[in-house]
Amino acid sequence: MQRKPIASCMKTPSSTHSVASTVPIAPSSRDSLPVLMLGAIGVVYGDIGTSPLYALKESFIGPHPIAVDRLHIFGVLSLIFWSLMFIVTLKYVVVAMRADNRGEGGSFALLALMSRHLANGRWTASITLLGVLAASLFYGDAMLTPAISVLSAVEGLTIVEDSLAPMVLPISVAILIALFLIQSRGTAKVGALFGPVVLVYFATLAALGVTNIANRPDIMGILSPWWAVEFFRHDPRLAFLAMGSIFLAVTGAETLYADMGHFGRRAIGISWLTLVYPCLMLNYMGQGALLLVSPAAVENPFYLMAPDWARLPLVFLATAATIIASQAVISGAFSVTHQAVQLGFLPRLHTLHTSEKAVGQIYIPAINWALLAMVLILVLGFGESTRLASAYGISVVGTMLITTVMLGFLIFKVWHWNRWMATATVGGFLMIDIAYFASNITKIPDGGWFPLMVAAALFTALTTWATGRRLMRERLEETAMPLKVFIESAGSAHRVRGTAVFLSASPDTIPSALLHNLKHNQVMHERVLILTVVVEELPFVEMANRLEVHDAGDGFHRVILHYGFMEEIDIPRELANIEGIGARFDLMTTSFFLGRQKLIPSKEQPGMALWRERLFAWMTKSSESAMESFKIPTNRVIELGSQLQI
Repeated sequence: MQRKPIASCMKTPSSTHSVASTVPIAPSSRDSLPVLMLGAIGVVYGDIGTSPLYALKESFIGPHPIAVDRLHIFGVLSLIFWSLMFIVTLKYVVVAMRADNRGEGGSFALLALMSRHLANGRWTASITLLGVLAASLFYGDAMLTPAISVLSAVEGLTIVEDSLAPMVLPISVAILIALFLIQSRGTAKVGALFGPVVLVYFATLAALGVTNIANRPDIMGILSPWWAVEFFRHDPRLAFLAMGSIFLAVTGAETLYADMGHFGRRAIGISWLTLVYPCLMLNYMGQGALLLVSPAAVENPFYLMAPDWARLPLVFLATAATIIASQAVISGAFSVTHQAVQLGFLPRLHTLHTSEKAVGQIYIPAINWALLAMVLILVLGFGESTRLASAYGISVVGTMLITTVMLGFLIFKVWHWNRWMATATVGGFLMIDIAYFASNITKIPDGGWFPLMVAAALFTALTTWATGRRLMRERLEETAMPLKVFIESAGSAHRVRGTAVFLSASPDTIPSALLHNLKHNQVMHERVLILTVVVEELPFVEMANRLEVHDAGDGFHRVILHYGFMEEIDIPRELANIEGIGARFDLMTTSFFLGRQKLIPSKEQPGMALWRERLFAWMTKSSESAMESFKIPTNRVIELGSQLQI
């Protein structure tokens, strides 16, 4: 049975913020809107929901302190309100969430969507690099979010009792270690509690805000943009510098778009407009009202809003919320890594699937322990949330700026909006993102260098792996033989019973393992499958389009398996359903032949710098074998090695 190719075999990376793996991959049509909204509240809004713990405090006592008076309180809160309005509501809920790739959102989906429309265009390479850079920046966010969230929550103990200050770091470290230790168990059971816990947390935010607003109802005036303008008019330099801390109120906004495939645009948008946004602003205004009455409360306005008896329970609730926010971004790191592997920008990594129902629930040990190590370094190295806040934000705003640029290409080149409307929309978003990016750059000496250093290292690794794979394919193709020519030249070879499956990176030529097998063993199986796995620029591929079979004659068959970049590859499972190759496929009479190249870096071959070639060779050696990654039984595998100069 033959099928036409369903799509281009282009492997384009992208990135972005988390695609949290705590829920099923896509919203079921049977799920009611309230159920989807509850799930969205628990997973999507954990990150942005914990911002009130530190955003307003850092705006006043951060790297660039400002006076705690009426003008500055109103100015900062007005900037927070309108930043949330323009960045979250307009940019993400109204515009970005329209750019879905078969229901999936996030920078991966956005880049894949654009790749289909701008394939091989002059901007393709630049857009691809932007996607890789956004992925690199995301990992900095994945390290900083657990560190600053948990640390800022536990610091509430010092408000309850000053003598507990020495316990903040040990307790934070213990919570973070426990959080990473349970990742291998999966998040299905914990995830079921996320929605209700975060719902209680948001209700508490609103209640604390309302009780303090009652003391100074004039704080409602911050809804007027006049106060933001007045803040800049009064002291433009200080207002610009303060934007770096004010931006902390917006961190987590990218998650709305990234998790769209889990809950749907409608559930996420309605949750934001009817619950999350109002609760956040009520809390921020409550903190502002408290500062108007008691400027000294700026040391920690979030906890000081609560009466004495409620502060310890509030610490426990806030800590639970920060754990949930951290869990979402950790799961997102696993998901982004899995997609990067599928799209060819990272070597294969050992991946465990922790749920039989939710395909997206995965656990990658190497990423888990690397994140834990970096988070502990951050917590112990910076010591307090105020110092961590200086490092936080620059990676997030970088990702948001890249998303805006990619949305601009989509609006102009794919959607073909009216030129004036497109220019006003994209120009407005760019102006806001660039302003926040420029302000966050000033935080580099105070800690902002850390996420940039991480992003630079990861960008180097991602691009080195992608370039190295391309060079390796080119070297292999130089000596590769077309299948038709091979069949004609090897017709006299002795045939043995059974099926041989040879994995091939190219769908047009024979793999080197087939040549080596014939050369050394001087036999061929009576049925030979040349198998190529193609990862499409789609999140999922329908089962009807999964398998593509071509009969090449003389017992040879070309088989192509199509997967989406969010799917798990399982070759034996797919071959069990194959048709059009004669007798039914039997795993027990099948041998899988895998080629393993030993890479030799060389100055003689034009390619990458020698140090990058050595890095690529090390990454290749460290990667998980195709046998494990593709679920091939170990007792059915034969590996044939060769040397390759790159």
